[in-house]
Amino acid sequence: MYGTLERLDDGRSRLRFTRTLAHPPDKVWRAITEPEHLGHWFPTTIESERAAGAPLRFSFPGGEAPPFEGEMVVYEPPSVMELRWGPDIVRLELRATATGTELTLLDTLEAHGKAARDGTGWHTCLDSLAAHLGGGPAARESMAAWRDLHPRYVERFGPEAATIGPPEGHPAAS
Repeated sequence: MYGTLERLDDGRSRLRFTRTLAHPPDKVWRAITEPEHLGHWFPTTIESERAAGAPLRFSFPGGEAPPFEGEMVVYEPPSVMELRWGPDIVRLELRATATGTELTLLDTLEAHGKAARDGTGWHTCLDSLAAHLGGGPAARESMAAWRDLHPRYVERFGPEAATIGPPEGHPAAS
């Protein structure tokens, strides 16, 4: 369930998460693309048209950080959504399996020093996605999960992947 960190040939770092979900791909696709589902697990809103090349605006529902801009890089229903999320590239891929859907989240980072922070965040978000798909409560409401997981990601990825922490004012920063 833990994400992995890899170095790309161009020197950038990429987080990789793979989760097996016991739900059909069309249900998972709706959960990762439709606003009424994103609020249960994704850290921000995704405002704009769902089409490759569309400009995007991301806002934190609790105002923990300022809104920021991005772009829908790839949008291929019902299997791939890739977006420029600020300076990073986040890609979600779905693959049907015999028992549901395999979801892969790739986050190509602009800065290696935030790998532990963002890895912890995506881990928590994907736990919340699984809970939402199963009809359970949104785990993302509590920062306790993030605080408990973060030291594990620092240990897994190393101190050089943990030089950038949560933004000031973010609940995880306190």
